[in-house]
Amino acid sequence: MVSATFAGLLLDRADDEHLGLLFEDERHTWAEVVAAARRRAALLPAACPAPQGRPRHVGVLLENVPEHVFWICAAALGGATAVGVNPTRRGAELAADIAHTDCDLVVTDTAHLPLLDAVRADLPPERIWITDSDRYAAALAAAPDGAEPVRAEPGDRLLLLFTSGSTGAPKAVACSQGRLADIAAHAGQMGIGRDSVTYAAMPLFHGNSVMANLAMAVHAGATVALRRRFSASGFLPDVRRYGVTYFNYVGRALAYVLATPERPDDADNTLQAAFGTEASAQDMAGFAARFGCRIIEGYGSSEGAISLRKTPDTPADALGVPPPGMKIAILDPGTGAECPRARFDASGALANPGEAIGEIVGLDAAGAFEGYYNDPEADAERVRDGKYWSGDLGYRDADGYFYFAGRGADRLRVDSENFAAAPVERILSRWPAAVMCAVFPVPDPRTGDQVMAALELHDGAAFDPAAFAAFLAAQPDLGTKWAPRFVRIVRAMPLTATGKVDKRPLRRVHWTASEGVWWRPGRDLAYEPLAPAHVRALRAEFAAHGRGHTLTAL
Repeated sequence: MVSATFAGLLLDRADDEHLGLLFEDERHTWAEVVAAARRRAALLPAACPAPQGRPRHVGVLLENVPEHVFWICAAALGGATAVGVNPTRRGAELAADIAHTDCDLVVTDTAHLPLLDAVRADLPPERIWITDSDRYAAALAAAPDGAEPVRAEPGDRLLLLFTSGSTGAPKAVACSQGRLADIAAHAGQMGIGRDSVTYAAMPLFHGNSVMANLAMAVHAGATVALRRRFSASGFLPDVRRYGVTYFNYVGRALAYVLATPERPDDADNTLQAAFGTEASAQDMAGFAARFGCRIIEGYGSSEGAISLRKTPDTPADALGVPPPGMKIAILDPGTGAECPRARFDASGALANPGEAIGEIVGLDAAGAFEGYYNDPEADAERVRDGKYWSGDLGYRDADGYFYFAGRGADRLRVDSENFAAAPVERILSRWPAAVMCAVFPVPDPRTGDQVMAALELHDGAAFDPAAFAAFLAAQPDLGTKWAPRFVRIVRAMPLTATGKVDKRPLRRVHWTASEGVWWRPGRDLAYEPLAPAHVRALRAEFAAHGRGHTLTAL
């Protein structure tokens, strides 16, 4: 029987002695996973009073460890909401996330405890549970084993998963018990069955791992192999160690694995399928050939209102088509009219970007959007005139296939991490040499975005790359993906008639400006001038990965 709630799916596993969770040297049956979740759920009533008008909110600030899974499941069985706290955010930004979602309790460990320094004044010590502490172990030991789960309804809010809006304010996407159960029922479409072993290396604070891995494994009674954090070099050894048959990915994960040294026996593994988003066509084909598995690529988001799936005849660079019964269009954000279909020149480049590119909109999907937590303005931005506006740019060809053309001007997605420009701009504006700054996304040669910043310096000041790098390194709230890859020094920042920064001309020129552009060739905070030879090499890299159209679309 298919349960109507995720809690119901878990209770279906309460007596299941099939192996449910693998982590390093740990092994847990599904029965043990459910029992561990019930013990943790039993602790919630004593942990904090029940809030008025909403469930308890449990912030989970952990890597992909069994405790993270236990607490997601505990929230489901205990009538609570699990809040995925992103450990790549820092300082005031992290504190704002926790405050915005009204976390009554934060579960973390010793390694992540220092990140909570900024919330100590608002969250008393008894509301911060440290999973590798003696106090936590004692509380678990005293918890009843057979606590009855709270009755769950399909509409009960189970998860809050952070994304970001164009204003820079954090947005927490709601996911209900029923919606997660519905998503879990797609396990068979992903090839996940009872004998499958799914590999969860993408972070569990994102919807991708919870929805496209953990929930589906619970539904099928499959085995989940956890990895603390993604490692390209550790990927294939883990596949072989655990007998992985399926994994989920986001963004550049496939590219990172492909960058590891190739061996003649790479295809000697148990992999069967992978599901993810935003991989380039070249990376998908290369990964499938090298490791002998099927790649299932799709377009979607944590909001879950619209989705696109590749079909066998989908062009390599396209996102695909909507599932049956879902109506999606490319609309002009200003007029609401449908954009003309894309035309391509003889080389395959988009010939009419100015008229073809618009916003990807769900015409009948507004009802599927469960909203953002405590953010009616963000809700109104997404749902207008009965339509769901994704905030993503795209275009559609004459055959009906959709293509991705970038994100809204103030949204970035770097290495599968979503964030907005405004928080980065606030940090860069602290640099004493800067008069004004603007941050915006530029396409990555393989997938997603990279961060670019334009800086207007004080009169007579020259850009000092070492000083800028030292400044960035000293900022405690600079997210791990936020440091600009490209920096352009401008004489005067372009402004609108109302005195606001106009990013459109900056985006159009991006890093191809004739002078004044610096970049980080690698991951280190080390900036050097971007020479014409570098520009040519970058363009060639875009072309090699079939992403040249993303530069045209700017």
